[in-house]
Amino acid sequence: MGLFDTLTGRHKVKGPAADRLFAITTASVTLSAAHQIEPGGAAAVVFQPLATSEFDAMLRDMVDVVKATGADSGAEVQTRDDEYGYRWMVVRSSSIEDLAVALNAVSSSIETAGYGERLLAAVFAFADAHGQRIYFIYNYKRGTWYPFVPAAQSGTRNTERELQLKAQMDGELPLESELERWFPLWGAPI
Repeated sequence: MGLFDTLTGRHKVKGPAADRLFAITTASVTLSAAHQIEPGGAAAVVFQPLATSEFDAMLRDMVDVVKATGADSGAEVQTRDDEYGYRWMVVRSSSIEDLAVALNAVSSSIETAGYGERLLAAVFAFADAHGQRIYFIYNYKRGTWYPFVPAAQSGTRNTERELQLKAQMDGELPLESELERWFPLWGAPI
């Protein structure tokens, strides 16, 4: 990392292959057909914003591009900051493919601008036949997926269901093998 990178907060990350993000589109077919888990119609990229005019301009351009490309499919885009200082770029669409394309456009824009280190995760919402929310989280730094299932009790997670999903989706998604890296994302706005 050079002096310019330090001053601007930008750093080029050797990120994982983009095709790993798109694995969710084929995995959703298995989730639906074999496990009665349906896409929730929303996904988000969560990242740490930077308080510079250059970063803000890049985000505005990115939102405009995602809105323009999503206009044909009816996709909606919004941003929201959470209590931890992270920004959520939320995309809503009935098509899992459109969600994956939109999130890839967002993350690619951030990486191309040199802010790849600021990417935290992509999150896709699903629900099972009983209405239980299930999230599949893509960790950009590791290039792996993992399930997150919040339990009915606030602030707890259903680890048994998460491990069941791991067993069911092994081979469908590049799953994170180190369970201690399965970080919950509480309060996801999707």
